[in-house]
Amino acid sequence: MNILIPIIVLGVMGAAFGILLGVAAKAFRVKKDERIDQIGELLAGANCGGCGYPGCGGFAEALCQGVANITDCPSTKPENREKIGEILGVQVGESVPMVAMVMCSGTCSNVVLNHHYEGINDCVAAARYGGSDKACPYGCIGFGSCADVCQFGAITIENDIAVIDRDKCVACGACVNICPHHVIKLVEKKQRTFVKCVSKDKGAALKNICSAGCIGCKICEKNCPKDAIHVVDNVASIDYEKCVNCGICASKCPKKIIDFTKIDGTKPYVKTEE
Repeated sequence: MNILIPIIVLGVMGAAFGILLGVAAKAFRVKKDERIDQIGELLAGANCGGCGYPGCGGFAEALCQGVANITDCPSTKPENREKIGEILGVQVGESVPMVAMVMCSGTCSNVVLNHHYEGINDCVAAARYGGSDKACPYGCIGFGSCADVCQFGAITIENDIAVIDRDKCVACGACVNICPHHVIKLVEKKQRTFVKCVSKDKGAALKNICSAGCIGCKICEKNCPKDAIHVVDNVASIDYEKCVNCGICASKCPKKIIDFTKIDGTKPYVKTEE
């Protein structure tokens, strides 16, 4: 009896606490918004972070709370955005299609190699500990950190430089955020003219380390009919609000580092081998 009584008391106490916990769980239960799961099924599911929230689940919750916009997610299909708008009871604004572009032409065939890098094969690590084997301190390192974080298979490394497949890119911005030299930019998909160089070195110094760099000659600036391109910090920069994709700057560039693609997909001003 001395053993049985404590066991019975503990059993009764356990049952009582269990009942209390069950009642408390129901009384203080936070009801989940059913729309969160519905919206989550319509999102891309890549958890790329391009919307600024921790994964698609966090974005769906933010949408239901009214603190995010549907257009904040670049990966969601247009037809799914309309469905999400219906679930939330809001109008879906038009989003401008964007795409990531690598603003560098420094492949291993036209940039000087100043040493042999033997560190971690990662752009962030290489930039932190002295850079890659390329002499240009501004260009694409080419170790593929951007390709590693791309959830859509839109980036490959070719000839030691990142190349983006415009058809696969959803402009999530993961590659932009990871690039230590900031050579990847998000631009409107309709834009067809790009300065493929970000070096701030003066022309004379740049020519000694890269044959595909902007020398800041201002010929493009002088010939642009829309005043859309100017040399800033020794490198040409395009004002996409003014640019009409006429291609004149690309045709006049002596180094042929302004990338211009016509509507039919052809590149009339591709640099030839010197």
